[in-house]
Amino acid sequence: MTMKDIFNDILSPSGGAEVSIIPVLQGDALMKVNESDLPDSLPILALRNAVLFPGSVYPITIGRDKSIRLIEDAERTNAFIGAVPQNDLTVEDPHKEDLYTYGTVAKIVKTLEMPDGTITAILQGFKRFEIDSIVEYEPYMLGRVRYLDDYAPENDTKTRMIAESLKEKASSLIRLSPMVAREAAAAIKSIESFEFLVNFIATTIEVENFMDKVELLQYGDLRARAMKLLSVLDTQLELQKIKQEINQKVKSEIDQQQREYYLNNQLKTIQEELGMDDVEEFSQLRARAEEKLWSPEVQLIFEKEMAKLERYNPSSPDYSIQYNYINFMLDLPWGQISNDNLDLKNAKKVLDEDHFGLDTVKDRIIEYLAVLKLKGDMKSPILCLYGPPGVGKTSLGKSIARALGRKYVRIALGGVHDESEIRGHRKTYVGALPGRILNGINRAGTSNPVIVLDEVDKLSSDFKGDPSSALLEALDPEQNTAFHDNYLDIDYDLSNVLFITTANNIDTIQPALKDRMEMINVSGYLAEEKVEIAKNYLIPKQIKEHGLEKGQLKIEKSALTRIIDEYTRESGVRGLEKQIAKIARVTAKKIALEEEYPKSVKKDDLKEYLGLPTNSHDVQKGNEAPGVVTGLAWTQMGGEILFIESSVSKGKGQLSMTGNLGDVMKESAQIAFQYLKAHPELTGLSYEEFMERDIHVHVPEGAVPKDGPSAGITMVTSMVSAYRKKKVRSGIAMTGEMTLRGRVLPVGGIKEKILAAKRSGIHTIIISEENRKDVEDIKEIYIKGLTFVYVKGIQDVIDAAYGC
Repeated sequence: MTMKDIFNDILSPSGGAEVSIIPVLQGDALMKVNESDLPDSLPILALRNAVLFPGSVYPITIGRDKSIRLIEDAERTNAFIGAVPQNDLTVEDPHKEDLYTYGTVAKIVKTLEMPDGTITAILQGFKRFEIDSIVEYEPYMLGRVRYLDDYAPENDTKTRMIAESLKEKASSLIRLSPMVAREAAAAIKSIESFEFLVNFIATTIEVENFMDKVELLQYGDLRARAMKLLSVLDTQLELQKIKQEINQKVKSEIDQQQREYYLNNQLKTIQEELGMDDVEEFSQLRARAEEKLWSPEVQLIFEKEMAKLERYNPSSPDYSIQYNYINFMLDLPWGQISNDNLDLKNAKKVLDEDHFGLDTVKDRIIEYLAVLKLKGDMKSPILCLYGPPGVGKTSLGKSIARALGRKYVRIALGGVHDESEIRGHRKTYVGALPGRILNGINRAGTSNPVIVLDEVDKLSSDFKGDPSSALLEALDPEQNTAFHDNYLDIDYDLSNVLFITTANNIDTIQPALKDRMEMINVSGYLAEEKVEIAKNYLIPKQIKEHGLEKGQLKIEKSALTRIIDEYTRESGVRGLEKQIAKIARVTAKKIALEEEYPKSVKKDDLKEYLGLPTNSHDVQKGNEAPGVVTGLAWTQMGGEILFIESSVSKGKGQLSMTGNLGDVMKESAQIAFQYLKAHPELTGLSYEEFMERDIHVHVPEGAVPKDGPSAGITMVTSMVSAYRKKKVRSGIAMTGEMTLRGRVLPVGGIKEKILAAKRSGIHTIIISEENRKDVEDIKEIYIKGLTFVYVKGIQDVIDAAYGC
């Protein structure tokens, strides 16, 4: 077959989608191009693991969006392109510094769309060039280039000897290389042109070091390029010989392994004939089964599974799967229940030792123990502790286990999106495992541990199933007596397990799951409570963890108060513990360096230990100017204060809003504006004057998303203050949803909002009359020093804000 025949075969339509991997050399008539026909600037196609040489046709796989766009444009306009190798193959969007300096002018002969969405373009190389600069990067690179000539040597004896050496070495390398088609060797022998020969071999060979191939482009002297190519061929020949030796050695080792496998099978057959099988191991499994307190039904299933195991060949994969299943079945604590400590006083003492406050949760546990003590048997409650981070929800589960004398298991559910994490995989699957609940019971060794399902509100679902739906069976007291794990495939009794779930935001919990749990709100702490927690729990803990002695670190109450007020901003105590840990580290460093340090840390020493305060309470600024009113908000971190700012300017009676507001909050602002538009007398303006003014509402901290209806009355008060040019009373904050008729509706998160108000020095809170019952449910300690103004309508809100 001639070179022209190979070339025509690739370009023929009957070739379909299959592309030959042999680069094809062309005749002089096909290869030559006048430099005057070439443009000064070329679209640059970055090549990864490919080099195109002049006088060759080569298929290139195109996958990047910019490259596909370039190929499509060039094919449509029949334009020249520049094929340039890429230096760093990992760069997805290469720039000039990521490209090699030299490339080859090419035209697109044909493109083929591949099933995986990529394009294979057959490029025809013409002439080398050097990139001067990249003038554009979009929609793809466009480079200004300088064209380079190739200098062919005289057809003397030396040139012919070099050509013969190239053919010989290239043919040898092709025979050793599995990646190059054998037809390439025949093509090499038929080439007479020295230039074609060098470029064809350079394009054809596969090299270990890609840059060796790239460097060949820089040689304009074809004899110099040929000598460099001979050096590359010698290196590749040595590497291929080494690879062949390694492959031969590996093949011999595999043959030896197959021989050993065959002999081992023969040996096992002989042992079975002589009765030397796994009888002893099977007897041990049955002995363990006799100690289990399982039902006759489970015993029958065990015998069936053992019969399967005995039929399997120990060398088969099914044997290990079946053995692991039976082993897990025997590891489970069927009917094994630890004795509960029913001393109620001791339980209360343990709970108080570990946690300050949280009386609702503690009372519920004591109630459970009291019924258990009187009745002797009771289904365990399923509690959901919800509240802001750092208030002790997760650690409370550990304390409950200690108070009851039960084992403790924690299962983190944050980010879990596979149902099999809860129910397990079927044992027939490779790598199958039981679900997390049975795994936890297996680790505990008893059937009545305390299991904390942490962050149950952060479960997600996808095509693998919904884990929260899988939890419905486990957390339903009427169903969990027969919990079905896919791996075990036998009903297991979870009714004795005390499940405690934790969550930050119960709104994201599936309603059906929420209905099965007893919801207990674990709200944030007051500053006074945090001081007590720090003194009794956090400071002793950090002293122990940092290797200090009891008298080496003391923090005065005034210093703790300042830390809480100026260095933390939270409902819980996690940030407070971090600050105390920092003081402990600095103290430990001073002791280790034998430096002087204060035995008792005072509030004036905090700057040295903790740096400048990171939290400032700027509530008063909300009352120093007209149009600025303080509101109360609820977040997953607890309660927060926020400021609503309004500004009036001349205009056409329009409203504008900023501050990264959500749709619901924007609607609240629209309702407030429309209400004032319908009742301009509240603003002290006539309707005509109202319509001659624009108002702008802004909620500071624009980078933080904000949403919800509870800022409704705050927004209308801010607008009234701006229209009247009269500031509201100092020290007040408000929260409540408003309707278009001017009614004030109740909102949630009252306790968290009250704590935020107290932290910020607010003394008067305006809320809906319908929230009165929520305030009355809160302990006196939380609302001490606060005045509540209960309102029914917007007129009441305005009167309260101005003290009317």
